[in-house]
Amino acid sequence: MGKKRVWRRKEPDSPCKQICVIHPDAKICIGCHRTPEEISNWGLYKPQKRKTILAHLPQRGKEIKLRRGKRRRNRLNRSPENMM
Repeated sequence: MGKKRVWRRKEPDSPCKQICVIHPDAKICIGCHRTPEEISNWGLYKPQKRKTILAHLPQRGKEIKLRRGKRRRNRLNRSPENMM
């Protein structure tokens, strides 16, 4: 039998990573880096708006990673040796 072709839309797919947690400070999802508004309205957006959002996501992700790294460094600096 031949391969079955899967129907796909000719528009950007959702960047969802199925890690749906909104970062408390940045107010974006830690998985896909979209705002709650962008997540809920994704199906309503036109392809061009989706492409624009997708273009901004890598920079948003870097902002969250910087915060995580700083917090870990701070926690490591609170070791008993550093508190004396």
